[in-house]
Amino acid sequence: MSATRRWFLQSVSAILPLGMIPAWVQAGQPQGAQKVTAGGQAGGAKLEGAKGEGAKGGDGEAAAAKQAALEEAFTKKMSGCVFNGSYSVTTGAEEKSAVMEKYTIEKVSKAQGDLWLFNARWLIGKSDIPIALPLTIKWAGDTPVITLDNVTIPGLGTFSSRVLIHEEWYAGTWRHDKVGGHLWGRIERAKAGPEKGPEKGDTDKGGQGKPGENK
Repeated sequence: MSATRRWFLQSVSAILPLGMIPAWVQAGQPQGAQKVTAGGQAGGAKLEGAKGEGAKGGDGEAAAAKQAALEEAFTKKMSGCVFNGSYSVTTGAEEKSAVMEKYTIEKVSKAQGDLWLFNARWLIGKSDIPIALPLTIKWAGDTPVITLDNVTIPGLGTFSSRVLIHEEWYAGTWRHDKVGGHLWGRIERAKAGPEKGPEKGDTDKGGQGKPGENK
């Protein structure tokens, strides 16, 4: 794993601890009833409007219930899992060989709005680094997409990422300033006891060793 990724994870964890996660309060303003000024016609219009609002309210409740079910399933799936896969580095038109990486996600919880808190451990060789990352989750229909959107960390640069979760797989892209690449792998249940990350010198499917640590 590159030094850049190590600095990024540790810096985000330090800069954005749990106490600094923003708590947004979205106060909806219910639309007031219109005054009746024209006798029966206005009353009829008001009644029809109420019926329409009732229908819309029913659809909204169904959508909210569906979204709540998706978020509950996402919480259970992500808590106590391991992202076990690889990432590649793209510079210009060239893409370096894949490098193995592993993240153990101990717990995921919704904070507010689209913001979720990921309590995880980054495993590389004999290092086991705890990290707490507030990340945005966007939904493409019923598919969650972990989103990091142009987050600038002083001294390190600007980072972006999109990671799509589908069944037991994940795939996506990452970018650090002008360097980026792909990432992909399987989502596995975490085993009891400490996990061990890939050692230096581990090979990818093609039998090649890891490329240089610097991205």
